Amino acid sequence: MNYRHSFHAGNSADVVKHSLLIALVRALQQKQGALTLIDTHAGCGLYDLGGEQAQRTGEAAQGVLRAFADPNPLLDDYRAAVQAVNVGAEPRLYPGSPRFLAQLLRPQDLLILNEKHPDDASALRGAMRDTPAAVHERDAYELWLAMLPTRTGRGVVVVDPPYEQTDERARITATLAAAHRKWAHGVTVIWYPLKDRATHQRWKDKLRKLGIPKFLSVEHWLHDTDQPGIYNGAGLFIVNPPHAFTQALPPLLEALRAALAPEGHRGDITADWLDAGLLSGDRRARCNG
Repeated sequence: MNYRHSFHAGNSADVVKHSLLIALVRALQQKQGALTLIDTHAGCGLYDLGGEQAQRTGEAAQGVLRAFADPNPLLDDYRAAVQAVNVGAEPRLYPGSPRFLAQLLRPQDLLILNEKHPDDASALRGAMRDTPAAVHERDAYELWLAMLPTRTGRGVVVVDPPYEQTDERARITATLAAAHRKWAHGVTVIWYPLKDRATHQRWKDKLRKLGIPKFLSVEHWLHDTDQPGIYNGAGLFIVNPPHAFTQALPPLLEALRAALAPEGHRGDITADWLDAGLLSGDRRARCNG
């Protein structure tokens, strides 16, 4: 699957990913200790929703524009972060994960961004010029391991590839295993598209075999029945999510499900531990209407 972000900026996957990313970082910031935030596939940093590529797919209409039209206050933090890069009521620009993360920085926090594609890396440097972010232009998986353990002790690694390569999931699995050996207590967020359940289940089975104890899987299926051969939704794997985040997750997931459900569908958004036998007091949240 080729998922070049400029074509999909502000779609339903972005709304879920960025809403949860805000909630996750803010939960970690309940402690005063510094955080290092690392984005391994940072992209361009800022996207024009009126541009040719975004207009070709029109996916923002089913994502960020739905979120802006929904009155649920649980989406206020997300809307405010998008509004921060816009003038006017309706968003014309969409911030990528680097801009969302930059808005969350406290004075003691660090932001490290990486983008391998030269043109996108150049655009990223321009988009982040007014922030304290460090921008690298390296192989994402090499950088992921090279930055661990983080200088600040606590941190978050965001892994958000376009899934252009057939071995992308295998590289993520292998790098995550190595990263966990180096930084077992660190928080890792891995974004993925959902095309068919069988392929995704096989990947989950491989990840489960890594034996990582606190491994959350959030899945957002847009349609009530699978639509063969097309994009059906997206999700996040989150390693070591803080308790404050998981406790607050169910109502946020329900708000996202309701705001993003396509016409004629209720949609389904779930959060499950990969090893359901662990963490018996905090095991499962399900929001499927």
